[in-house]
Amino acid sequence: MARPLLLSCEAVSVAYGSRSLFDDLSFGLFEGDQAGLVGPNGSGKSTLLKILTGVTTPDRGARSLRGGVRVGYVPQDPVFSVGGTVGDVVMAALTGVDEEDRPGRIAQALGRAGFADGRADVDTLSGGWRKRLAIARELAAAPDILLMDEPTNHLDVEGILWLEDVLTERARACLVVSHDRYFLEHVATRMLELNRVYPDGLFEAEGRYSEFLARRDEFLRGQQAYQESLANTVRREIEWLRRGAKARSTKAKGRIKEAGRLIEELEDGRARGVTAAAGIDIASSQRRTRRLLVARGVSKSLGGRRLVSDLDLAITPGTRVGLIGPNGSGKTTLLNVISGALPADAGVIERADGLRVVRFEQERGGLDPTQSLRRALAPEGDTVTWQGRSVHVASWAKRFLFRPEQLEVPVGRLSGGEQARILIARLMREPADLLILDEPTNDLDIPTLEVLEDSLAEFDGGLVLVTHDRFMLERVSTVILALDGEGGTATFADYAQWEAVQRAAESAPRQATERASARERPRPKRLGYREQREWDGMERAILAAERAVEACQREVDDPAIASDPTALQTRYAALEAARADVNRLYTRWAELEAKQA
Repeated sequence: MARPLLLSCEAVSVAYGSRSLFDDLSFGLFEGDQAGLVGPNGSGKSTLLKILTGVTTPDRGARSLRGGVRVGYVPQDPVFSVGGTVGDVVMAALTGVDEEDRPGRIAQALGRAGFADGRADVDTLSGGWRKRLAIARELAAAPDILLMDEPTNHLDVEGILWLEDVLTERARACLVVSHDRYFLEHVATRMLELNRVYPDGLFEAEGRYSEFLARRDEFLRGQQAYQESLANTVRREIEWLRRGAKARSTKAKGRIKEAGRLIEELEDGRARGVTAAAGIDIASSQRRTRRLLVARGVSKSLGGRRLVSDLDLAITPGTRVGLIGPNGSGKTTLLNVISGALPADAGVIERADGLRVVRFEQERGGLDPTQSLRRALAPEGDTVTWQGRSVHVASWAKRFLFRPEQLEVPVGRLSGGEQARILIARLMREPADLLILDEPTNDLDIPTLEVLEDSLAEFDGGLVLVTHDRFMLERVSTVILALDGEGGTATFADYAQWEAVQRAAESAPRQATERASARERPRPKRLGYREQREWDGMERAILAAERAVEACQREVDDPAIASDPTALQTRYAALEAARADVNRLYTRWAELEAKQA
């Protein structure tokens, strides 16, 4: 049975100046679609999303929306026109909702998004919490279609897992622009790629992201084989024309005309097939020192809040630390402590003599928006020095996928992905013993991410990496250091192990048999006195925490409070806090178990 078409665009075209983003693009979003949209930086993904929302009008073509269908839109950088509290922001999005239903909608949306208090000031929110608020605002209005542009940017890993759960429950259809490959694999059941390499400018495949990759590669191999066959045909026709073909007969005229069409088709295919990847090659300083940095008993508080307690960490050449934790848990603060930008409150950090530390800042504050791309890439002239040789700025720009005509464009007019590539270009020019990268993946397209991953995986210095890109964490990191937001830390062999612990904790209340079996394991023999006492009380603590979750769930489900938005929001927040407590206990349980291995 055919699924109803909810939203579509027919033969839409958009150009900026002389540059065309896409031509005669058509596709539809159907009931039940959970679609992911990918494509290179500058291919027009955000523009296409704005056309689908009705915010932007295409140069040609039309957008069609089924009658009565409501569209929600979460932009890449949310703007809240209403100031004040988070509750005010959500309220402003509910103008079409019956007044008596609004308080309950607000309470449920904010509670599910993890806001403990609807009176929190919007201006005090971090980037991650602003993104959560933008998502909550759209979900509160109960849209039929949800369009989201890079929703995982600024979210921590736990926030992304929350969003994955939300998207499996909400809306009749959704379309998500994202470069987060794990997120796409878990959420999307249909994939689209916007790219001029395809004859229609768009490639579609049903299934998960991994299935899309396989089908795309198969399509491109077939297209390449067709191009080779077409090239052979064109070569024969050109030889025939050179022999002096006379257009005297109808047949000869037709052949000459067909030869011209084939030549144009071949040239068009070759033009579309020209693809490039950023030439990222991060060089280490080749230092032979065995230990680059050793931290012993490091603690750090900020604003009266303990972020890190008694951290021990050793970084040697080849050590690649993936640093994860909730928004506000102190990841950037810990990077500042490691780099020496902030002092530790307690403990000792020993750094190798003359340690060369190179940092990539999340805020990108080192870029002057009024400066030209030429000066941003080559501050001291028309050349840069890389690996001991001089490279012209035009060649250096081309390595990072910039066109020659962009060299005089102000940095502020470049996209977020292009600005990120400028910073990576600067990073490459500085040989490093220790790389400290704070969210380097924001706004980068997938081909550039893959090249960056290759470079980081081959980097033979030390690396501390903060990123929400779980695929990169899994591929690059040799160890995961997790912050819990309360001063505690835990280490894991890889991202998959950390996620397994989190998932096990979330599903623990429904797996009593497995938990009972696990608790029968022998007690560790290598724990200190305090840790032994903590282990002894772990079972009781977990049971109590799980009972608290069950009690909070019953309170949330109580129909008596359905009409009391304040009580409902409070109970949703309490439920989220209780679940977080269970996760924390299981994480600590896994850490104590690991010490006896």
